[in-house]
Amino acid sequence: MTTPVRTSATATHFTSYVRARGPVLLRTARSLTPDPCDAEDLLQTALTKTYVAWERIQDHRALDGYVRRALINTRTSQWRKRRIDEFACAELPEREAVPGPDPAEQQVLRDAMWRAVMRLPDRQRAMVVLRYYEDLSEARTAEVLGVSVGTVKSAVSRALAKLREDPELRPVRD
Repeated sequence: MTTPVRTSATATHFTSYVRARGPVLLRTARSLTPDPCDAEDLLQTALTKTYVAWERIQDHRALDGYVRRALINTRTSQWRKRRIDEFACAELPEREAVPGPDPAEQQVLRDAMWRAVMRLPDRQRAMVVLRYYEDLSEARTAEVLGVSVGTVKSAVSRALAKLREDPELRPVRD
């Protein structure tokens, strides 16, 4: 197997693409994993896969879809491995107080929602993330995941019903 020769033009185009779209793609990666460091690693892996396939990608206008698919596939592989990346530490770092709404209450709400989303089956979770965290349309979500719009509608509907019934989120609704 031969390694494709990369031209400086390829590297320049790829670098320009990453600079322009990196923040949006990082937001997608962060919506797929609760840990910001894991999200950066996930994006790096997806961008590496994209760079390797750069010459084979025929329509560079569809690069976001290609990278999103690489993000989802990579994260799905990680879910299947069921790695646990939590580490106990002796001391927690102190944070500065921020005026405004109680950050502890907001964090409790975000944590409860993420735990509920993370308990959804992988496929439903990916659809909910793309629909509501990435704000993609049903048609675009279906296109990214390679399923029909009806599948997205029914899976998201079932996922939202599960979230509404989640006992950990009941205090939030009351």
